[in-house]
Amino acid sequence: MTGRPAVRFAVLGDSLSEGVGDPLPGGGWRGWAALLAEGLTERPEDTLVLNAACGGARTGDVAGDQLAAALRHRPRVASVVAGGNDTLRGGFDIEAMAGDLHRAIGTLRAVGAEVLTACLPDPGSVLNLPWPLARPLERRMRALNDTVHALSAHHGTLHVHVADHPWTTSPGALSADRLHPSETGHRLLARDFHARLTAAGIATGPAPRPEPDGAPPGTAASLWWMATRGTRWIADRCTDLLPDLLRLAREEYRHEKRGTAPLLDLAAADATARALRGLGVHGAPAGYPRRVGRSGTKRILVPGGDWAAAGSDSSGTTPITG
Repeated sequence: MTGRPAVRFAVLGDSLSEGVGDPLPGGGWRGWAALLAEGLTERPEDTLVLNAACGGARTGDVAGDQLAAALRHRPRVASVVAGGNDTLRGGFDIEAMAGDLHRAIGTLRAVGAEVLTACLPDPGSVLNLPWPLARPLERRMRALNDTVHALSAHHGTLHVHVADHPWTTSPGALSADRLHPSETGHRLLARDFHARLTAAGIATGPAPRPEPDGAPPGTAASLWWMATRGTRWIADRCTDLLPDLLRLAREEYRHEKRGTAPLLDLAAADATARALRGLGVHGAPAGYPRRVGRSGTKRILVPGGDWAAAGSDSSGTTPITG
């Protein structure tokens, strides 16, 4: 190792940051964080990586044991990409999630680390679920992403818009499980983070190459995953997410039939704004619904997260700014 201090990189999150979808030949996972680490410095051996991310982790895990491990590592760069598992569990709580992410990101920034953050793609859209099931999941993911956008701006992180990342649509960029990126997808994400770090004057090594080492998974691999692991994955969530999701789907259907479905969007936006306001995070997160029926009354999200009546709309719908 050279006489220069090494770049210490701490990775916090769930299976996405653990590297699931990008297997190593001898077993285990590589993933975007390992690919990124190779280009943080001119000599890969000058980067010290702690990957505390773990499959199934929720925001509480990130703000707990993972954060404690990261602080012991004394990182110059850290990543906090989490919340997807929270949207796929019963008892979704945006206030608790916002508090966890605020604590993790804020603590790392307070000790001088540059923090990488990302919003996430909507699993309902990726999996092509029926609309009564997809919409509640999309609304949860929107709440999470709005929260991450606001916290990223508040704490000054290096943010990547993974929600619009091409791995959700590019051929070969999804792994066999259809939920995680493949090697190609991980490389795309690593390159996006590397670009942000390079622009900030932090990354000095080469960007990860986009070409994968091997062929992307095909239909046979997806069928094999479903037969060997996917059924168990679905069964585990049926005991937790499914009852909650079915309740939300019934509510979605009733509102759709009455023509009041946009009110569900408004309620989710209200909850997100309250959660952020309670943390002292100001400014309207992006991504709130743009038109919401409300008896002809226009309601606008004002800075600080408060909803205020602002006259009426002859169309009977409400433009929402954000």
